[in-house]
Amino acid sequence: PDFEGAISDDRGLVEDDLGPDGKPVYAPSGATATVSGQTSFDQWYRDSDVNMAFEIDLPLTEESPGVFAFDDSEFFPIDDRGFDERTAGHNFHFTTEIHATFRYRGGETFTFRGDDDVFVFVNDKLVIDLGGVHGVQEATVDFDSEASRLGIVTGETYSLDVFHAERHT
Repeated sequence: PDFEGAISDDRGLVEDDLGPDGKPVYAPSGATATVSGQTSFDQWYRDSDVNMAFEIDLPLTEESPGVFAFDDSEFFPIDDRGFDERTAGHNFHFTTEIHATFRYRGGETFTFRGDDDVFVFVNDKLVIDLGGVHGVQEATVDFDSEASRLGIVTGETYSLDVFHAERHT
């Protein structure tokens, strides 16, 4: 019910900490401008009768020394997989879940650009919230300025978890 609905920014959809299962926790007490409630949101990143998981590779390209990117304006990873749903030749209704680690050396930033919901967590703490159904938006986290809040120190390795939902054609 949360796909192909209202178009609106919808910040604050997830709590500041990842849940014990490593998934975002729905924060509002009921419906929002773009989400019908916790029951529907809880299906986004879990297998259910309306959702099934597929693993794919996201190859990073080194754009300059030490700077890596994945940039694909035609990112439709479940075309010809899962439910046979197409609009203009593509399946626009999917979520993306990425789990990685990085060694914090000092001076790092992370930028994410995408349309519809993007939630990025570092060390299980929310650092980017682009919730809602909208056109392309971008946000950057500066790890040095967030280090204290995130509980990260240089030389250590930390989790980087990205959750995205493509909810509208």
